[in-house]
Amino acid sequence: MADLLWPGDERAGDLLSDDALLAAMVDVETAWLAALVAAGVAPPGADTHDLGALVTPEVRRQLSARSEDGGNPVMPLVALLRDGLRDGLRDGLRDGLDDGLGDGPGDGPGDSDAARWLHRGLTSQDVLDTALMRCSRGAVTRLRLSLRAQVEVLSRIVETHRTTPMVARTLGQHAVPTTFGLKAAGWLTGVLDAYDDLATLVLPVQVGGAAGTMAGTVELAGGHPDPVHVVHEVSTDLAARLGLVPSTPWHTSRATITRLGDGAVRCTDAWSRIAGDVITLSRPEVGELAEGTGGGSSTMPHKSNPVLSTLVRRAALTTPQLAATLHVAAAEATDERSAGPWHAEWSTLRTLLRRAVVAGEQTTDLLRGLQVHTDRMASTLHAAYDDVRAEQRSLADLVGRPAAADYLGATDAFVEAPLARAVAVLAQPAPDQSPEEIR
Repeated sequence: MADLLWPGDERAGDLLSDDALLAAMVDVETAWLAALVAAGVAPPGADTHDLGALVTPEVRRQLSARSEDGGNPVMPLVALLRDGLRDGLRDGLRDGLDDGLGDGPGDGPGDSDAARWLHRGLTSQDVLDTALMRCSRGAVTRLRLSLRAQVEVLSRIVETHRTTPMVARTLGQHAVPTTFGLKAAGWLTGVLDAYDDLATLVLPVQVGGAAGTMAGTVELAGGHPDPVHVVHEVSTDLAARLGLVPSTPWHTSRATITRLGDGAVRCTDAWSRIAGDVITLSRPEVGELAEGTGGGSSTMPHKSNPVLSTLVRRAALTTPQLAATLHVAAAEATDERSAGPWHAEWSTLRTLLRRAVVAGEQTTDLLRGLQVHTDRMASTLHAAYDDVRAEQRSLADLVGRPAAADYLGATDAFVEAPLARAVAVLAQPAPDQSPEEIR
């Protein structure tokens, strides 16, 4: 999966691609069957580990067009899986797409236990929401890995330049002296805040049945002394098999989605702060920073464009609007399952997370290659000496004492808090990527 009009999109690989989402939906159906069997709700023959083998490239190509009738891709997927389980012939899968969902358990003498029990107790939203959470887990891991790498690089930059003098700028104009270490400490604070936000995210399974009551699964478990407890066991087992968090149904309570989107936007906000400073300070007339490998121009060979910074800012200019769509969808979610708002989330969330993952890796590359021109910082500060010390002189006159040798205040002390937070983050184990997250 790659987007020609979003340079760098290939960095996100297969994250939340059609193939990845399809594989995740199949994983959900497989895990649900296994959980039903483990709880004694479905017979042992219903457990299967080979549903993915039924999904051929030809079937994947047809799913999008077949999804329009039911409004989502789960319905045709269930149909083809049932048909494939019934006849065991992959060549018959395309016919299965035309057969519909069937009439339920006991459709015909050739039905297998797995075909009869597939998807029973679930609804389309359960499968798609849970599959999105499973795929989003990989995106969150990638974001956290990028942030962790940035924390490491920025900590070194702060330590190296904590006393490197430069001009502070407010409203685009020279203000008072500061240090590049303190500026980088501000970058580090934003990255750490984003890291903390992602650490609090919860990615739950969605198991609610037709209207969030789980009535279907309770009915299926009716032979047990406590069917409701069995439903809880099955839901918990499903979450464990998929690496997600158990949850009560959240069909029209969409905070899970908006928090995920907001976490990604917090990342792009922090990265754009860095990119914006680099773009400003790398202007030829300033020359205090430069990207390690600047981009060229098709017509002006002298140019060394801050391309990575530009691409990072591009992401930050688009992700908030994507997150806003998620919030509008959450606000418009009605009844027990919504018509339209839920459907608007899918591609929006995918685009948002992929763009954030790409921007994260671009920011890491930007920081690793960043060139700091301390001589230009010093010369700019020296040239502006009278102006940037004006406040100091007025305050010295006020208290009747000579001006101090510098005017850096508590600058050096203020870098300690983000550095301490960085040490705590780097002391934690790095997030692990499971095989499905590396796709």
